[in-house]
Amino acid sequence: MATTIEQTLLNALVELEQTVNSARTANPKPDLAALFTRIDELTKQLPRGTHPNLLHYLQKKSYQKARLFLQESDAENQVGNCRHEH
Repeated sequence: MATTIEQTLLNALVELEQTVNSARTANPKPDLAALFTRIDELTKQLPRGTHPNLLHYLQKKSYQKARLFLQESDAENQVGNCRHEH
């Protein structure tokens, strides 16, 4: 079960993905920096005992992998160049 902060983080990650997907046609262009800052701040608020995979994804700015993890779809994540095991 996700904590409140994890749910808020998931919402921010989904918002980021939707914003990026619509950025090509958006006018004015969205402020992605504000979303990145919000995600970073939420990451800092994660409680002790947060799953190491989630922390790894967020530290490496692998936001899609973090979103999949929080949506309990971590099996869809591929091992990346850093060779981080799931």
